[in-house]
Amino acid sequence: MLACSGDIAVYHTIQFAGDFMIDIEVSPKQPLERILVRAGSSIRAQLRPYVAETTDGPVEVADLYFEDGSATRTVPFACFFFVD
Repeated sequence: MLACSGDIAVYHTIQFAGDFMIDIEVSPKQPLERILVRAGSSIRAQLRPYVAETTDGPVEVADLYFEDGSATRTVPFACFFFVD
């Protein structure tokens, strides 16, 4: 998904640090699916990191792209950590 032509997509195993609600994008034509991710849940994902401006100042976040083609956006780095 994020890989350029000829590049290999790199997936990282991440684990969520606490319970966290995420909106999953399955398809642009379908509504977002809101799910609760439990603390300790692990998943493999590609990450697109960036800094988002909030009322409390800048926050490091990432869009997560999962192996099944779904995605979630603007997940704070404080909510997950790398396992591998």
